Amino acid sequence: MTLRISNIRWIIVVAAGLVSALLALLFASIVERRAESAQRQRPLQPIAPWESDSARWAVNWPRQFASWRQSEDSSTHTKWGGSYPRDLLAETPANVILFAGYPFSTDYKQARGHFHAVRDVHETGRDIDGSKGNWPAKPSTCWSCKSSDVPRLLAEMGAAKFYDTPAKDLFHAINHPIGCIDCHDPQTMALRISRPALIEAYERQGKDIRLVSHQEMRSLVCAQCHVEYYFRKDEQLNRKAYLVFPWDEGLSVEDMERYYDSYGFADWTHSISGARMIKMQHPDYELYTKGIHAYRNVSCADCHMPYKTEGGQKFTDHHIRSPLLTISQSCAVCHRWSEQELRSRVESIQDSVARSRSIAEDVLCKAHFDIAACQQAGAKDDELVEARRFLRRAQLRWDYVAAANGVGFHAPQEALRILTEAVDLAQQCRLQCSRILARYGITDPVQYPDWSTKEKAQALIKQFTKGGQPPRLIAAKP
Repeated sequence: MTLRISNIRWIIVVAAGLVSALLALLFASIVERRAESAQRQRPLQPIAPWESDSARWAVNWPRQFASWRQSEDSSTHTKWGGSYPRDLLAETPANVILFAGYPFSTDYKQARGHFHAVRDVHETGRDIDGSKGNWPAKPSTCWSCKSSDVPRLLAEMGAAKFYDTPAKDLFHAINHPIGCIDCHDPQTMALRISRPALIEAYERQGKDIRLVSHQEMRSLVCAQCHVEYYFRKDEQLNRKAYLVFPWDEGLSVEDMERYYDSYGFADWTHSISGARMIKMQHPDYELYTKGIHAYRNVSCADCHMPYKTEGGQKFTDHHIRSPLLTISQSCAVCHRWSEQELRSRVESIQDSVARSRSIAEDVLCKAHFDIAACQQAGAKDDELVEARRFLRRAQLRWDYVAAANGVGFHAPQEALRILTEAVDLAQQCRLQCSRILARYGITDPVQYPDWSTKEKAQALIKQFTKGGQPPRLIAAKP
């Protein structure tokens, strides 16, 4: 009996020790988070209020700056992504068809990361200054998320004037890529929002962004740019291209569709089908909010900017990239499996999303040509209203997933749900078209042209432009 009591006492002592150790770790974690969130360290060398040259910040924060400079490397690869130059039209020629009549059908390349943001704008074939003559010149709204010079220009000019200024007129003032000032207060290094569109989106929802937690800010500084947006025209306020996030109804694809429909908004009219289309940008934050990591309060920075330790100093890695390139620092902090197991799990999810996306792309392309076939049969615009509405809704959903980074991984179930709806809506469009064709005596299948390469697809959509000669999509009537 005495031995048994002694053993129980030892078990209690060990259990108490383990509980104490766990509480100590929890306390240390809380203290560390609070210290990090305060971030009231005064820099050794003062930094100007709108200092856009990140090199000037390096004297105070050398490790962060050194890791930021590593993003100059544009050769990183993962199975489904990376910062290396990729021609997304050559990789997926369906993109040319889906964006027919819009600048993305001319040039659509993988962005090479923050360090190359300004250079990528200058080198795009989408013609920001109008010099190439293939698209109209763009407003400076296009610069909003490309440079650390933007916060200064917004402060000097005001948002409305900055947005409405032609982009080419600010070429001389946009020199530095995305850097420190975009996310940090130079006096305290506290995270802050430097772009008004996010603040305004919160205000329209009745929320104050100043009240969010530090952990939320570790995602919201990314959400300044990694979101869906559009350029709103407002004749009453004399605004031509004011940057707005369409969040008033919510962050889901259905919420944003409802928002755009209430304004009767469209980015362009498709040159093959004549449907009024929405070009989704990169709704990374919106899709992330529907996923398990957001539910568990895991921030963007936790995965894409993991902590590093050098010389006993712990700091955030500013070489922002795919977590698949830093699995031990990013994923393995929470998931106790091998790197290969984690990579395989992520890639299997992305494989599924990519397959579904490819199916949606094929059906969408055919739907555009189905509407064109109806026009060739003699159908008028009023007969095509419903088919075009289905197609607009279908492509908006496909693009919500396709335009987001991560190949659906930020919210896999949501991504697959949306792609399934995209296919269903596109098929409903095609069903409508088959009924219209039947009314005109066309019962043979539509003769789809070849868009298997970027070059073939681009040559094809030129035939649907004004003065072009579209290919025959339906058999001639006997």
